[in-house]
Amino acid sequence: MVKYLLAGLLFFSLVQQSYAQLPPKRELRAVWVATIENIDWPSRKGLSPDEQRREFIALLDQHQRNGMNAVVFQVRPAADAFYPSPYEPWSEYLTGKQGQPPIPYYDPLEFMITETHKRGMEFHAWFNPYRAVANTRSSSVAANHITRTRPQWFVTYGTIKYFDPGIPEVRSFLTDVIRDVVKRYDIDAVHFDDYFYPYRIPGRNFPDNNSYRLYGNGRYLDEWRRFNVDTIIQMLSTAIKAEKPWVKFGISPFGVWRNRDQDPDGSATRAGVTNYDDLYADVTKWQRLGWIDYLTPQLYWEFGHRLAPYETLVTWWSAHAYGRHIYIGHAPYRIGSTAGWKDPREMGRQITAARSLANVQGSVFFSSKSFNGNPLGFEDTLRNNLYHYPALRPTMPWIDNSAPAAPYFIDAFEKPEGLEVRWADNDTSHETKQYVLYRFKEGEVVNVNDPTKIIAIVPQMPDPVHMDRTYIKGQAYIYLVTSLDRMQNESMISDPLRVEIVNGRTRFEFEP
Repeated sequence: MVKYLLAGLLFFSLVQQSYAQLPPKRELRAVWVATIENIDWPSRKGLSPDEQRREFIALLDQHQRNGMNAVVFQVRPAADAFYPSPYEPWSEYLTGKQGQPPIPYYDPLEFMITETHKRGMEFHAWFNPYRAVANTRSSSVAANHITRTRPQWFVTYGTIKYFDPGIPEVRSFLTDVIRDVVKRYDIDAVHFDDYFYPYRIPGRNFPDNNSYRLYGNGRYLDEWRRFNVDTIIQMLSTAIKAEKPWVKFGISPFGVWRNRDQDPDGSATRAGVTNYDDLYADVTKWQRLGWIDYLTPQLYWEFGHRLAPYETLVTWWSAHAYGRHIYIGHAPYRIGSTAGWKDPREMGRQITAARSLANVQGSVFFSSKSFNGNPLGFEDTLRNNLYHYPALRPTMPWIDNSAPAAPYFIDAFEKPEGLEVRWADNDTSHETKQYVLYRFKEGEVVNVNDPTKIIAIVPQMPDPVHMDRTYIKGQAYIYLVTSLDRMQNESMISDPLRVEIVNGRTRFEFEP
């Protein structure tokens, strides 16, 4: 007991110390945008395309102000689509009736990707693999929906209709659906949440007896179910990378893999549900074998929770990264809900604790609407403190570790609205997607690992330019610029540009 108490005190001490340290230069900062039941977007069914677009732009702008550099958008909530699909009908959550396209017509997914990339943010396309009808009593189901054309592929459990994961044709169909989006759209990642086999309904068994009898091949039921989920993950990993090697594949599992009383490698928790035993998702195996690029465990408990303490789980997941990325899933929707969540410091402590661990590379928040109204000052905490400075996204060297060529400065001019800095792209490979502009006061130590010196992350353009509106006349500055590719590999730094405004005249010189 003393050993664990000391370890806990050390952890809390490190968390407190890290408040005073520099923020990380690289971390994923993302928000889930849920479409099932119109949780986040659009705000209700049947909005006009103009209203939908206005809402999405406002949502993106809000989270860009909050410091986010990615969105995880639910493009397929229930075997339906927020894009024109050759496999599945338009979502009822978009137009009010499944199968009904937007009128006047537009492609929401294409629009959303374009707007997201315009802001320098990544777009992770979130698919729910197995949910087919969200509510058998009330959901709109089109005549060409897969549950009507292939009813033998489905089972009903509670009020939800699911694809049966044990049927090989189901796995092929799901792979085709996702491969189609990867091929046709400029997404940055494919993302699954925690819904594999469904959460248990007390007293009721998942009705997959028929497929088990046909395809079980002598395996125990639990082992066979895990084999089915393993198989679809491996199939999708292969299909995604074959189509576009740079598209990431990420999973957001339930927050507990296994409890320690179930497995000596499990976490010191007493969760009533686990990925491995209840959802049949052996998620750490997928990391270990390199089938996926990141995990985002949903740690929706507070510090000191009696069954699943946040501090226990965040350290456990960091220790089980297996060379892939770990982003922590946080629950701002819980702010203010219970005694532990009424502490306005709770979410900030969680982010800071995650940052203190070497194998955690960022945070994802559920969900977008939870930020509305700035609950207990959470948006203020992000904008003024934790996410005040920009962050590059973490690199994935197992996908690509080749950086573009460095840019070089051309000119600088004082204008009424600020100091205009111009540079040129030296990248003949055409892989540059963004530029990072750094500024240092003359005499300061030049440290490009300090994100407080990043004054802009600028999208690639034919004649790159940035207006520095915060420079002080008479102060000499050193500017540096680098290039980023889509995987956030950063080039060598440019030759420095020294700029000083003297008697209203801009003096600048290039320093080798």
